[in-house]
Amino acid sequence: MPARELPSLHGKKIYIHAMIRGGARLMAAAFRAAGLDAEVTPPSDAATLEIGSRCTGGDECFPARITLGDYMKVLLEGKSDPARTVFFMPGADGPCRFGQYAVHLRRVLREHGFEQTGIMSPSCADGYQMPPALHRTGWRAVIASDILLKLLLQHRPFELEKGSADALYEECVEHVARTIESAPLTPRAQLRAIRRALIVCRDRFRALPVRRDPDAPLLGVVGEIFCRLNSFSNADLVRRLEEYGAQVWLSDVAEWVWYSHAEQVRLLKLAGRGFSLEAFATRIRAWVQRRDERYLLAPFARDFAACTEPSIEEILEAARPYLPQHGAIGEMVLNVGKAACLARRGVDGIVDISPFTCMNGVVSEAIYPRLSRDLGGIPIRNFYFDGTAADLDADLGVFMELVRSYRARKAAARVRPGAGLPVLTGRQAAMAHS
Repeated sequence: MPARELPSLHGKKIYIHAMIRGGARLMAAAFRAAGLDAEVTPPSDAATLEIGSRCTGGDECFPARITLGDYMKVLLEGKSDPARTVFFMPGADGPCRFGQYAVHLRRVLREHGFEQTGIMSPSCADGYQMPPALHRTGWRAVIASDILLKLLLQHRPFELEKGSADALYEECVEHVARTIESAPLTPRAQLRAIRRALIVCRDRFRALPVRRDPDAPLLGVVGEIFCRLNSFSNADLVRRLEEYGAQVWLSDVAEWVWYSHAEQVRLLKLAGRGFSLEAFATRIRAWVQRRDERYLLAPFARDFAACTEPSIEEILEAARPYLPQHGAIGEMVLNVGKAACLARRGVDGIVDISPFTCMNGVVSEAIYPRLSRDLGGIPIRNFYFDGTAADLDADLGVFMELVRSYRARKAAARVRPGAGLPVLTGRQAAMAHS
């Protein structure tokens, strides 16, 4: 990328928060591919919560405390020169407090004497537009991250050697990150390189020794995007569900990007600019991103045949009887619509992971009883998190009993994610380990 495109960022170190550690590493590689110095924040820990609590007043949501704590930890622990540091903090419109994260971060930086520290804050209002090379590379990093996470969740519950799926996931993230960073910025050459790297990862996951359990319940997971994807903030709930014998279908990051596109188009039409140059550019950008997404997903048609993500159009249509797009905004629409889509695809239960006091979570929870009744009584359970220690075992145990009861009585059969992929017998597994 020519230096003139981002003059304020060159010579700076950009920190990207590890909402999903693997995904953040791929996004940092996309920044480096564009000629920018970027790295991921250190892992969240007790210091994260302590610093985040000191820098917030108590009304902020839990993800704000974590992101703020991790960013301030970088500066307060002397990990980076404040004058050369930039924090990547996207924004959003709507009722979610996420739209104020960057504003609050700026105030905290000023109060602590770090006025010279920068904030990079693309917004959903313009579809998270950034300089072209970075925008497109970053989008491809998002798709690659979603693919690798889906592969992990397909295999980890059934691994024969504990920890093998996580270890392979880490290796695959590193392989794809190196590819993104080193591939040419020429759009077609870069896309082909990323696809080749993902195919290598696919084949390695296919070779991972597993023993699939056809009786394992399949759970759909929706909720606030940070809390559902960040294992630190949700007490590693996805892994806990797997320990209870479930396989998880986790809503991905791309879903929010597509929703932002749909909202941008809707608002342009509402303002009478549905045929403006801005609307035309938005549609072209969406068309290009959709083409990139299809190209990267094509090698996984067999792997993801039974867990194909619904389009944003399908999600919004599924939400319309409960929270229509023109009358509600944000993740509450996605939660309700995605829950309905997953139920119709045959999942055995829905889990909503949200921060405590999250408006999107609270509104969704109010809708779920009606949604459950309309969908044959599928169990739907909200789990809220605020950083305090909680014993989840009782709630998880009751919920899984409801899931198994529903699974036994529901009429619709389903094809399991991973169906059609190799399943090792006991003898084959033993040979694989020898």
